[in-house]
Amino acid sequence: MFQKTNQHRVFEDLVNQIEGAILDGRLKVGDKLPPQRELVEMFQTSRASLREALRVLEQKGLIDIKLGVSGGAVIKAVDTEPVTESLALLIQHQKVSLEELAEFREGVEGHVAALAARRASRAEIQNLKELLETARDYVAQGVPAWEAFCEVDNAIHVAIAAASGNSVYGFVLRMVHDNIQRYYEAYPLKDERILKENYEDLCEIVQALEKKQTTVVKSLVQGHVRRFNRYMLNHEC
Repeated sequence: MFQKTNQHRVFEDLVNQIEGAILDGRLKVGDKLPPQRELVEMFQTSRASLREALRVLEQKGLIDIKLGVSGGAVIKAVDTEPVTESLALLIQHQKVSLEELAEFREGVEGHVAALAARRASRAEIQNLKELLETARDYVAQGVPAWEAFCEVDNAIHVAIAAASGNSVYGFVLRMVHDNIQRYYEAYPLKDERILKENYEDLCEIVQALEKKQTTVVKSLVQGHVRRFNRYMLNHEC
């Protein structure tokens, strides 16, 4: 499965060979890599280079290194957590501005909603309606339910992305919405008027989705994102 490393780029070659075996299916979820002494012989490299390569693969979320007699490097299922954590760090350190995030969302989520209007199944539309019912209950509770409403709001946006039928859009927008709450916390938007406006927007969006009104739903989503971003930038409340 593995070959002697290119001695001019040992570390990079180790990572690439193991990662390649995982991504092309030669190594499957739950498989265990051979013991380090065997890997050192296969690659004809040093233990230090191998350990560094394994550390990077662990950071990428591709393997889980377990200690003990029965331990070793076990292949993990690829998930979004490492990328989501990276985006969270960018947000925390203000490497992604609110304006940049809003510009991205306005363009992408409008297009994604139009796709969802064409492709959403009955079950997906029903799920959106059920989320709206939950959102309505929180609106009725007013400002004290602000955080709970925002969670449902995010869930609706993620569900629309999933209904687009494009897994890339679904993954990226889930990652964005998993971290967008940090912006909500930074701006004093807990206002009953804004709460009701957001809910009304979501109702109109889901209604347009159900009617397969692609142009209408795109415009509604873009307006929703644009207005909410303006509230945050202007501290309107």
